[in-house]
Amino acid sequence: MPKPVVLQMGAYPSWDETPLNEAYDLRRYFEAADKAAFLAEHGPSIRAIATRGELGASREIIAACPQLEVISVYGVGYDAVDLGTCRERGIRVTNTPDVLSGDVADFAVTMMLAQSRGVVAGDAWVRDGSWAAQGGMPLQRRAFGRRAGILGLGRIGFEIARRLTGFGMQIAYSDVAPKDYAADWSFVKDAEALAAQSDFLFVAAAASQETRHIVDAPVLKALGPDGMLINVSRASNVDEEALIAALADGTLGAAALDVFEGEPALDPRFREVPNILLQPHQASGTVETRKAMGELVRANLAAHFAGTPLVTPVI
Repeated sequence: MPKPVVLQMGAYPSWDETPLNEAYDLRRYFEAADKAAFLAEHGPSIRAIATRGELGASREIIAACPQLEVISVYGVGYDAVDLGTCRERGIRVTNTPDVLSGDVADFAVTMMLAQSRGVVAGDAWVRDGSWAAQGGMPLQRRAFGRRAGILGLGRIGFEIARRLTGFGMQIAYSDVAPKDYAADWSFVKDAEALAAQSDFLFVAAAASQETRHIVDAPVLKALGPDGMLINVSRASNVDEEALIAALADGTLGAAALDVFEGEPALDPRFREVPNILLQPHQASGTVETRKAMGELVRANLAAHFAGTPLVTPVI
């Protein structure tokens, strides 16, 4: 019996590539020089798409695959998948929630600490001889006991807030409605109001048309010259033009970003603005989590082709 033909949108670690190759007939879209020609040749035979959260599957790609049955996303975010087209055609979509929440939350807190305490700058201060020549670094800002706002209290936002309780922080959050499991934290419906009462604003909201640029110029102004923005969600949740301007003129104190529009080709101005920590979209980048994500991708594909319930369905 022939293996199901799967369109692979991007590279995976070797521990995922090997079992995927064994189970499926993979067609590597990301290796094609002429992607339109590649889709014209292979699209009619594609039954599944294996993709990553930032790569997704566009309407054009889905349209080129008339036999497509399922899209398995390696990542929690699925905003880059055209869900409207999938619903129209009855195509199932899965993602990999939960398994990455802890690592992403850890990394969000890591960025807060690294930026507030000047960890990267401190390393450079030692390495370039400034410590010996000039003495100690300028004083930094504490994290414990201050105010944290969580924009989006889903799986990841909850894990961030849970970790911050250990720092004795005052925690507030914003979401579409108050959460029953967050009775110890303050609910603030409006993002601008949340920013106004936060020293650290963590962006953990799922990306959608409703959340696009939810962190805009007024939110950044409310966060203020002593405030810090930390984004481990999707770049589209933050107005990058407004963020660059706010950092450049001091309206916002600092930022720590793991996601960018057009990444890895981020806006070059990010490299020039002050008080920003830049990371290469690595919040879920641990061996343990990436293995668990790959296992879920494969488990969802296997369930679909076996005719059993999907493990983590989106639609």
